[in-house]
Amino acid sequence: MTTSTSPTPPAPQDSPGSPGQGGPLPEAARSAWALLVSGMRANMRQYGMLIALLSIVVLFQIWTDGTLLLPNNVSNLIQQNGYILILAMGMMIVIIAGHIDLSVGSLVAFVGAMSAVMMVKHDMPWVLALVCALLIGAVAGAWQGFFIAYVGIPSFIVTLAGMLLFRGLTQIVLEGQSLSPFPSGFQDLAKGFIPEMGPYTQYHNPTLVIGLVALVILLVREYRDRKRQLSFSLDVLPTGLWVTKCVAITAAVAAFTLTLASFHGVPIVMLVMCVLLIGLGYVMRNAVFGRHVYALGGNKAAAKLSGVKDKRVTFLVFVNMGVLAALAGCVYAARLNAGTPQAGLNFELEAIAASFIGGASMSGGVGTVMGAVIGGLVLGVLNNGMSLVGIGTDYQQVIKGLVLLAAVGFDVWNKRKAGR
Repeated sequence: MTTSTSPTPPAPQDSPGSPGQGGPLPEAARSAWALLVSGMRANMRQYGMLIALLSIVVLFQIWTDGTLLLPNNVSNLIQQNGYILILAMGMMIVIIAGHIDLSVGSLVAFVGAMSAVMMVKHDMPWVLALVCALLIGAVAGAWQGFFIAYVGIPSFIVTLAGMLLFRGLTQIVLEGQSLSPFPSGFQDLAKGFIPEMGPYTQYHNPTLVIGLVALVILLVREYRDRKRQLSFSLDVLPTGLWVTKCVAITAAVAAFTLTLASFHGVPIVMLVMCVLLIGLGYVMRNAVFGRHVYALGGNKAAAKLSGVKDKRVTFLVFVNMGVLAALAGCVYAARLNAGTPQAGLNFELEAIAASFIGGASMSGGVGTVMGAVIGGLVLGVLNNGMSLVGIGTDYQQVIKGLVLLAAVGFDVWNKRKAGR
């Protein structure tokens, strides 16, 4: 009796062009593809919001026939949203720590009112008034941080009480009326530009220098990060893609610099925001304090067992938020050239929305200071673009609400997908 053996089926052939099958696609290209995919997955929210911001800019640039990116409108966009971006940076850190602050809008109004009283009623020099205003913000943040960190009252309740308290104090200090005008030096904080220097050219010389310095810093940082990753034998982008990334950074910085330099140059409030962005970004990314903030927001119990002083960190987070709210209050008052009881209305909602759109998570422990700026710019460009095309404020509120809902919904969807 003979047994017949069935022929062995041929081995499956690699599909042509498949990155994961070892087909004709070169090994370097497959590695680059894998790095890009892993990088996009690890920073999905931030990359997604950056792409959304660029898409919104392109949409309104076309819709407004090029008005959106005119130099005067770009400067106006920065000055209009400076105080919200300052608030958003502080709010992002608060949310990363697992808390919330509902009082920042009222604190903005209160600090603006105190600044007006000091400068208008008591003729205090504006520099001294600014320092005192920041100290008032620090005391207000410390007061709320004490109840949250050391007494154990939830931040939602404490800051809700603070929202009512500071709004009432604003009415008392101003006696229900606006106070103005402010000294010109104080107004320049929100409406001024870096003065021109050097010989006459078609562009603002100091802005060109600042743009060049910023570009050098960014490129040196990219080079050092790449060198450090290679020293630890970590995966890095192939040389060609890394050079392409550097070229893209150079083009973006050059275009933005020339846009500002063709008008009045860099707004002073933008310089303030850049200093805050660099400083807070470094603290959250490299300093021990920043790591402790992320640890508390991610898992408070585990952070405490690891030796993190949770009460001290929480207290300092709210002190920082108070100082930034005070700075935003001074910028807003300087822009209005008045201290008014109605200042800061809904600013806390704008800051919270910017944080969540920029990548913050409801559960804490996730987010970046740069993400808060991106989220704030998304809202700012939406406001500016919709105003330019004549969309009413009622529809603007609807659209911003839908954008916020989509951002938080994406966060929930991303977590569910990661948990599978």
